[in-house]
Amino acid sequence: MTLIEPAHFGRNGINAFILAVGLNLVWINLSEVFRYFAFVMPMMRDSFSVVSDVAPMNISVFLIWGIWDTILVLSVCGIAWMALEKFGTTQKSIIATATGIWATIFVILWLGLFNMNLATLSILYVALPLAWLEMYVAVLLVNLSMRRRS
Repeated sequence: MTLIEPAHFGRNGINAFILAVGLNLVWINLSEVFRYFAFVMPMMRDSFSVVSDVAPMNISVFLIWGIWDTILVLSVCGIAWMALEKFGTTQKSIIATATGIWATIFVILWLGLFNMNLATLSILYVALPLAWLEMYVAVLLVNLSMRRRS
């Protein structure tokens, strides 16, 4: 049986985690906005043109998007930090961590939307690979931040 000991985060660890969150706030927000405006919004509007006000742009949408991005950033940073701490910072671990986070968040989201006829296969073919790239870079940023602890 393995004894699980509490992590000794320390001041450098807290600063490194704050750096990871800060970098990912910028990266994930830029990536989400780019993916949405360049691909998802036009594809949704084209695919669901008979639905009134599909993919609207207003303050309530932006506020909810801000909440989504904040939860996403904190989740990605926390999960990636713990996974890389436990399994190491090899490229294999980074890819596995990014893929696990991506599948848990984005694959479930888009499959659910597709299952309810709220997304098309063409949207999934664009949104999912871009979301995986987003998660891969996010985990790389967490890894970079972790190295600054020393």
